[in-house]
Amino acid sequence: MHPTRPPRHYLVIDFEATCCDRGSVPREQMEIIEIGAVMADAATLAAVDEFQTFIRPLRHPQLTPFCRSLTSIDQHDVDGAPTFVEALPAFKRWLSRYSDVVFCSWGDYDKRQLQQDCDFHGVPNPIGAPHANVKRLFAQRQQRAKKPGLGEAVQMAGLAFAGTHHRGIDDARNIVRLLPYVFGTAQLQ
Repeated sequence: MHPTRPPRHYLVIDFEATCCDRGSVPREQMEIIEIGAVMADAATLAAVDEFQTFIRPLRHPQLTPFCRSLTSIDQHDVDGAPTFVEALPAFKRWLSRYSDVVFCSWGDYDKRQLQQDCDFHGVPNPIGAPHANVKRLFAQRQQRAKKPGLGEAVQMAGLAFAGTHHRGIDDARNIVRLLPYVFGTAQLQ
């Protein structure tokens, strides 16, 4: 995605989802358990707003030990959370305050996971904006053959990871910190 003109905002999203390292949660049954979203001003590449919520999964309501360890999301975080369908209105209200956005995520996983959850719940996708795989764009812009993981990219930029890796809101915040290396003029050393 190379727009002819920059949008007004970059909608940076990172989802955490149910998962297991032992196959008990098949990829096609993974469900979002956290929405982490940061709205960044396209002109300054600075964060201007945030949205975060946990989501109560329906297919695999009990988080696996692997999932809890990876994400640092506890069972009580999701047990008291709204379902995906219940959380969407608040997310859409937040999103409606912004126009002319590009949906950005570190890779294509978040775009696919959102569509998978929408399909499972029979609801329209709340994001009608074009998508930018900023992981790919970061590698291209920085002339790297390999597309780095988020943690590696943060290190490559000479930054310390802020927050907890594999927490949606923290990952989204760190992706925003990398936007100057994707859409701006910042170069890796």
